[in-house]
Amino acid sequence: MIDALTLDQMRIFVAAVDQGSFSAAARKLGRVQSAVSQSIAALEANLGLALFDRSAKTPRLTRAGEALIKDARRVLQRADELKARAASIASDVEPELSFAVDPIFPHGPLIASLTALSAAFPKLPVTIFTENLGGSEQRLRDGVAQFAIAPMPLDSPRDLAADFLSAFDVAPVVSAEHPLAREPSPVSRATLEPYVQLVLTDRTPLTQNFSGGIVGHHIWRFADLSTRLEFLLAGFGWCNMPLHLVREHIAAGRLKTLELAERDPFQFRVHVMRMRGTEIGRAGRWLIDDLRRLIAACPEAYRAEPQPPS
Repeated sequence: MIDALTLDQMRIFVAAVDQGSFSAAARKLGRVQSAVSQSIAALEANLGLALFDRSAKTPRLTRAGEALIKDARRVLQRADELKARAASIASDVEPELSFAVDPIFPHGPLIASLTALSAAFPKLPVTIFTENLGGSEQRLRDGVAQFAIAPMPLDSPRDLAADFLSAFDVAPVVSAEHPLAREPSPVSRATLEPYVQLVLTDRTPLTQNFSGGIVGHHIWRFADLSTRLEFLLAGFGWCNMPLHLVREHIAAGRLKTLELAERDPFQFRVHVMRMRGTEIGRAGRWLIDDLRRLIAACPEAYRAEPQPPS
């Protein structure tokens, strides 16, 4: 008889426990007391267990009732989540939001937007993949990410649709204790070449041959930004870094910006990419719009300080 269980019976069971009596549960649910009593009796019959001890004036939970009330609450919670998910899907909200983001994208606005997203879409599951270089594109091509927030590939594949999101200034930096920090400005390419350059490497085949920005003869490769930053701070070499990731270290004197003779202002231009023929759902569009708003509100956080004329 287990199949005869209904959500209504479990809601009445939980209401009777929470309200302390069958009569109070009936008032809470807007029903007559006899209907509440009959529903609980039917639930007990279906389960083959007595949930309440009725020997006293006010029914009390039996040991079986105490054990099953937790399960009943979980079942009702999952049922409510199912209904909320179905309502979201019916209103053009994707069943799950999954996207890839390059670690160069600033965490501050991303965290703020995701916090707001969880309030706007409280039942929406979210999966985030943080991938360097070609990793975000690879997640997109593998079909596990609905969109990617990352620099556009150099060859601009025709099967990718992309919308510009923002640009982040990049600067060559080195530990304040490194010999390069004591070189007079501007630093020539010949001066840079003997020193170790810390560069990112790709775990995917998409950008393994990428050599943009590499000028050193001695290269140390890293698979993630955070590890490279630790080695940069420890004085192992120099590298180009997004300014928003190192601005505090520069201000504190731990890192120094290098003024290069071959000055070529460089930016990471970040796009929202998706496979052509696919569309981003309502929650994804909401997140992207909020990110644009937050970044536009404080552009100075991601730009270099104006340089004096040479």
